[in-house]
Amino acid sequence: EAWKPWDTIELIATARERLPLLVDQGGADEFLATQLRPQLLEGACQSVGYPLTLRMHESYDHSYYFIASLLATHFDHHAKALAG
Repeated sequence: EAWKPWDTIELIATARERLPLLVDQGGADEFLATQLRPQLLEGACQSVGYPLTLRMHESYDHSYYFIASLLATHFDHHAKALAG
């Protein structure tokens, strides 16, 4: 209960803005099943019509290399969203 004000799943349900989300997730991430659980985010977004692009990358883990290899895509995504 104490975490709900910061929980993405909870926040999606009441969000007033609908800025498109982009999530890249490594399929070999050691935290995937126990902590990250992107399927919960996907379900929350679907239930309220929140725009989400969830891209799974099966051979990637939670490493710097994974993050660095996708940074340009995320910078572009945010720039487009901010430009309106």
